[in-house]
Amino acid sequence: MGLRRGIYKSPAQLRAMVEPGLITAAMLDAVRPLIVAGTTTLQLDAAAAAVIRSRGALSNFQMVRGYRHTVCVSVNDEVVHGIPGRRVLEPGDIVSVDAGAEYRAWNGDAAITVVVPDPARPELVAEREELSRVTERSLWAGIAALASAQHLAEVGAAVQGSIEASGHGYGILRDYVGHGIGRRMHESPSVFNYRVSDRGPEVRPGLAICIEPMVVIGDQATRVGEDGWTVSTVDGTAGSHWEHSVAVHDEGIWVLTAPDGGAAGLAPFGIEPAPIK
Repeated sequence: MGLRRGIYKSPAQLRAMVEPGLITAAMLDAVRPLIVAGTTTLQLDAAAAAVIRSRGALSNFQMVRGYRHTVCVSVNDEVVHGIPGRRVLEPGDIVSVDAGAEYRAWNGDAAITVVVPDPARPELVAEREELSRVTERSLWAGIAALASAQHLAEVGAAVQGSIEASGHGYGILRDYVGHGIGRRMHESPSVFNYRVSDRGPEVRPGLAICIEPMVVIGDQATRVGEDGWTVSTVDGTAGSHWEHSVAVHDEGIWVLTAPDGGAAGLAPFGIEPAPIK
């Protein structure tokens, strides 16, 4: 019980998490238009790094021992933790970018997926855009569930239920899950993207978590590459990764890594986010 009491933040601490969330969102906003054919993954990293510097923040990814880049960029069968480098994006690639910022000792963490247009292969693009759409939709389903959940496991159930409702039979990564966030980028509790028997901690004001479904077209089995970081599907099918940092407070929920607090994403669920005061 002591661990669970420790996961809740004070109202002042939640307010301190707003700015790193907005900086993280700005990083992804800078990267998104550059996800086109001909861009290198290292150029995406540089764009995010420029935002970090301009906002007086630090890359919390670079605080992970052994990792020296600002973001992770994962392409096609790479689902998460891809390392930016000389790889040139090609038409039809599905690209996930995971970013995080630390500002005044508080953290934000978020991810997006974008498919590079390819007029020559419309069916491939459509398949991958649908994967990304379903993954993002499941993220918002999980966030919406958080607004009324009694226990954290209800979030994972909502994520899985949303993915299953698509009817595609997509795989959900089991070995990689969401997490708490605050003074550190990765804190307790674990936030599962699938149904679990343990109800998890109570959802109440002060909870700050990252919900991040990682979904693949085929089997959920993954392997870690020779670089020690990149997580790819064993069967070679494409993956998608979407993430937001979300806070629960006295007035409701607020998506820290969305400039509108999650208003647009939550509108289809009939939920209006409440700013942290």
